[in-house]
Amino acid sequence: MKWFLIFWFFLVVQRLAEVKIAKKNEETLRTKGAVEAGGSHYKWMVMMHVSFFIALFLEVIVFGASSPNWWIVPFVLFLAAQVVRVWAITSLGVYWNTKIILLPGAKVVAKGPYRFIRHPNYLVVSLEIFVIPLIFGAYITAILFTLLNILMLRVRIPAEEKALMELTDYENSHGQKQRFFPSQ
Repeated sequence: MKWFLIFWFFLVVQRLAEVKIAKKNEETLRTKGAVEAGGSHYKWMVMMHVSFFIALFLEVIVFGASSPNWWIVPFVLFLAAQVVRVWAITSLGVYWNTKIILLPGAKVVAKGPYRFIRHPNYLVVSLEIFVIPLIFGAYITAILFTLLNILMLRVRIPAEEKALMELTDYENSHGQKQRFFPSQ
């Protein structure tokens, strides 16, 4: 239980730090004329992510889920996701955000993991939503929020791609890359 609380607290602090980075990046881009797209679904996405942390906490602390013998497998996947997360965020630099904030006419970033797929950060988040609960045996949270995340990404990715196509050189730089999974 102590290990879970430390891990859970680390995740919450990590997410809050990312929100701070996103807000700073948004301010920087808005001063250059950036606009927001797809804002109507953002509150639902935030609510889903906050609910994920609450559900994970409840399933482990209140309902007593416990780590399976094979917890190391999802933990290693989590660590790999962290490497890609940092790679994606640093590759985008000031363009990284939790919202869809675009600078009209900007050249789309095509380095780092964005050389291979269009949405590596969504792949990371999807993997995390599935494997973090598995580390602690929180199977209901893993299944429920994986399904909710799929529904959210079915709205989020098309909204982001539409905005990127309309406002940037997205099709020229990312037209032949896979949208989410390399097999698509």
